[in-house]
Amino acid sequence: MGLGIGLVGLPNVGKSTTFNALTKAQNAESANYPFCTIEPNKAVVPVPDSRLDELAKIVNPERIQYSTLDFVDIAGLVKGASKGEGLGNKFLTNIRETEVILQIVRCFEDENITHVEGSIDPIRDIEIIEQELLFADIDSLQKRIDTISRKAKGNDRDAKAQLVIAQELMEFIAEGSPVSSFDKIDDDAFIAMNKELRLLTSKEIIYGANVDEDGLEEDNGFVKSLQAYASEHEREVIKLCAKVEEEMVEFDEEEKMEMLESLGVTESGLDQIIAKGFDKLGLMSYFTAGVKEVRSWTIRKETTAPKAAAVIHNDFEKGFIRAEVISYDDFVAYKGEQGAKEAGKMRLEGKEYIVQDGDVMHFRFNV
Repeated sequence: MGLGIGLVGLPNVGKSTTFNALTKAQNAESANYPFCTIEPNKAVVPVPDSRLDELAKIVNPERIQYSTLDFVDIAGLVKGASKGEGLGNKFLTNIRETEVILQIVRCFEDENITHVEGSIDPIRDIEIIEQELLFADIDSLQKRIDTISRKAKGNDRDAKAQLVIAQELMEFIAEGSPVSSFDKIDDDAFIAMNKELRLLTSKEIIYGANVDEDGLEEDNGFVKSLQAYASEHEREVIKLCAKVEEEMVEFDEEEKMEMLESLGVTESGLDQIIAKGFDKLGLMSYFTAGVKEVRSWTIRKETTAPKAAAVIHNDFEKGFIRAEVISYDDFVAYKGEQGAKEAGKMRLEGKEYIVQDGDVMHFRFNV
């Protein structure tokens, strides 16, 4: 769907190592020096979903197709990036093209791995990154104000509306507050303006606390301070050990679970990141289940049945008649489509139906 999650952070915090593990391909160079990553590495990552495996046990298809997410490994930012330091303007542009920010934060000490600021301090690191994002937004917004001010003088009604909200927003963010906490982000004028600007601090942020192996089982002081900061700012923290995740790339599922259990955790940090990123993007899945393929289709939450059908093919929306729908739980409980039908658990839904996460669907259409 072209919706991306950008991995950002200071140099040498584990972004590229995390990216390698996420993509299950060692194609993002990882090294102990700043700006190892210059051009953004991009990859399409499958979204783990055990429900597909359960459907496949019933249907026995030829293949399984998971939903996917786009991840982008963006080069390390440094203090002064908004003024061009460390190729900062280029990197900030790459962040602008994503929808959600995953900020990797180093939460471990290792004298063999240098830190660009000379010490480990997760909150300082976060504030450096977010200050640079804010400075970039102030610059973008000022340019926008200059442009629409000229249009507003010519009695352009849309420009006047945008100018009012742009000036209010400028006063707000100039005090150090992110765009995401502005109280008028749902106004039409703001939405129209941000559709073009894609202001950096308007994006959802997830913190990825990169710890060493000891930090996986028990939260260290760095993680605790990050969690307190995130709670105060209504954001979420996912703990991971990028080094361990990368080591598990070649493991099968059983070996992976054994490794996690030996480290005192039950779920991969990367799996949590993918699931949380999917949710933060406002996405969900519905399924089709046949002998050729069991497949997860990605749609936005609150999508109607015809729009969901269009994800398969535009003709499905144009000629939509109705949808045959079985909930995932009923499909599994009654051992497939036939059992669900016999139990009266298949529903016929029309054009107004809002698709639910996990619906197993078949569309009737006529072109």
